[in-house]
Amino acid sequence: MAVDLGTTNMFLGIMAAVSVLQALVLIGVGVGAFMMYRRTMQLVADLESRQIAPLREKVDGILGDVKAVTARVSQQTERVNHAISGTMERVDETAHRVKGSVHDRLNQVLGVARGVRAVVASVTSNHTRREPPAPAAGRL
Repeated sequence: MAVDLGTTNMFLGIMAAVSVLQALVLIGVGVGAFMMYRRTMQLVADLESRQIAPLREKVDGILGDVKAVTARVSQQTERVNHAISGTMERVDETAHRVKGSVHDRLNQVLGVARGVRAVVASVTSNHTRREPPAPAAGRL
């Protein structure tokens, strides 16, 4: 029995050619992907230089202004807070002084009123003074 290897060799040759073709297609796809990547990166760099860089400069300027305004507002808030604290301390001190002064005056007025009341009570009690009861021997 003679084995014919011609058919097998033909199929092996076709498979080798297809493998080479697949390798060339993969290399072509890789080169195409690299070229597309390079174009995309060039487009992104161009877009960044034309559009994003000026916007970034404007945003940086605005952020600088916002930072300055925030610092001024913070400083003014601190000033107002200090002024309010000082005013509240003075109001508390004044209220304490007024309370003490009113308390002293009220004590003086109450003292005078109590003195007048004591005088009136002593004057009225002298006129309606009762005689002590007579001893039992002196009673009828």
